[in-house]
Parts: sequence; C-alpha cells; structure tokens
Amino acid sequence: MAITASLVKELRDKTGAGMMDCKNALTEAGGDIEAAIDWLRTKGIAKAEKKSDRVAAEGLIGVASEGSKSAIVELNSETDFVARNDQFQQMVRDVATTALAGDGAVEAIAAATISGGDVSVADTITKAIGTIGENMNLRRAAVMEVSNGVVATYVHNAAGDGLGKLGVLVALESTGDTDALIAIGKQVAMHVAATNPVAATKDEMPADVVARERAIYVEQAAESGKPENIVEKMVEGRMRKYFQESVLLSQTFVIDGENTVEQAIKNAEAGVGAPITFKGFTRLALGEGVEKKEDDFAAEVAAMSGN
Repeated sequence: MAITASLVKELRDKTGAGMMDCKNALTEAGGDIEAAIDWLRTKGIAKAEKKSDRVAAEGLIGVASEGSKSAIVELNSETDFVARNDQFQQMVRDVATTALAGDGAVEAIAAATISGGDVSVADTITKAIGTIGENMNLRRAAVMEVSNGVVATYVHNAAGDGLGKLGVLVALESTGDTDALIAIGKQVAMHVAATNPVAATKDEMPADVVARERAIYVEQAAESGKPENIVEKMVEGRMRKYFQESVLLSQTFVIDGENTVEQAIKNAEAGVGAPITFKGFTRLALGEGVEKKEDDFAAEVAAMSGN
C-alpha cells in the first residue's frame, strides 16, 4: 500500500508523533493506521499526544548569537526537573541556534531542520516528549539584527551557557569597538532584566496602557477635591513619573544609579569610539502569562478517601 502524505498527516494528527516517525510506522504496518499507532506506542513515540493537554510552564529561555544577530527562544516543560536534564538543555540550545536563520516566527522555527540534526524542530520536540515523558512546547521566540553593531544577550538564573529563566536581547547600532559595545549592551540587558520596562521610548508605549494609567490618576486626583487646573497638573506630574519608571531610556540606570539609560549609552560612546544608536530590546521571562494549575493536595487526599 502506498504511504501517502494524507495518510502520514492522519497518523500524525492522531498521535502527535513526528512526520518521519509516522512514515516509518506506516511502512512497518503496511499502511494500517491502527497497527501504526501500536508500533509508535511500542517505541514510546505516541506518548506525546497523551501529554499535550498538560500545562508546561517550566523549562528554559535560550539565547544564541552569530555576528550582529541574536535569537531568543522559550521552550517549556512541565517541571523544573526536566529543565535540568542535559538532553533538554542541548535541545534548547539547538532550537535557539536554529532560530538565527529566520525572523523569530515560531511556526517557521518549528518547521525548520534543527541545528545539528536531520529532522525538524517540531519533530525533535515530539521525540523528546516521548523519551523524557513530559509535555513540552516551543512557546515564543524573537530575533534581532543590526547592520553594524551588536545584539547583546543576557540570561538570568543561568542553568548553563546561554540558558536561564529570563533572557534579554539588546540591539545597539554602531561602527565602534565590538567588545566595548557588547559590554555596554550586556549592562543594558541586565538593567532590562531587573526593571522590566514597558517600552523603549515614550512613543512606543501602548496607547491602551497609557490611557488606563491616566484614567487612574485622573480619578485619584479628582478625589482630592482640588480645583480642575490643579488636578490637571497633578495628573501630568504623575504621568511624567510613570514614564520615567516605565520607559527604558528614561529609567535610572541600575548599574550606576545616577544616569538615565539613554545617558549611560551616550557616555559609553567614548569607550566605543563611535556614536551608538539604541535599536530596541526583547525580554522573555519563563512562563510569564501561562496559567499554572495549582494542585490542592489536601483536597486530592480527601477525594481519594471518599470524604
């Protein structure tokens, strides 16, 4: 029986196994879907489907760089124990390296052949699920590049080279000394990790976020009972402070505690030997935005005892 693409897709949809694994299973089973599922199960490959509905909020952030381009990825697992697994860590490194070839689109990375391998990133993750026994997924990714300069990287709570719980990319454009650029870029990346700015500049602040903050300050100021013109000045003062605290280039640089980040970058130009243009940043913290299931152990015990 011919092993068609549609047959492979059907088996893949049913099992969550990789494309080549599905093709091999169908070949071994003579095209019989059920027999192919059994073949995959005996190999431990079909485990992925059963685990796909489990929350994966642990894992690692991985970064990789090549020339003036850097990539950052978030690969999730169910437990921190797996994040300490050598196989999982190497997979995160390979996925980050693979991401360097694209623009950061997760779908494209998943479809690409993994660095150092001969199967796709998606198939590599699926196989790892079957081997390690936990749900995993490539959740987010980003790539930054400059024509001249560096995209500095920093990982916090490092679990290994280029791996951690929080990662930052900072893009600086300049024709100056590369090592000096990397040094100031890493410092800014460390600052971003610590302060979690909302945006790089005031103009880049999301309009809905600004509107919500302003509405809160208007209501607070109005409750003071002061005249309208005073209320307006109170609101504007609080908004200025909000921007200073939330906009990266306006924040006080945590490294020296004196200059703004913008001024700190300007000051670094002397050591770099050329003007520096800040081009942007990316910050990924592991599991942010993922709703984690909170297990109630006492309730589970009560349920098991029939109470």
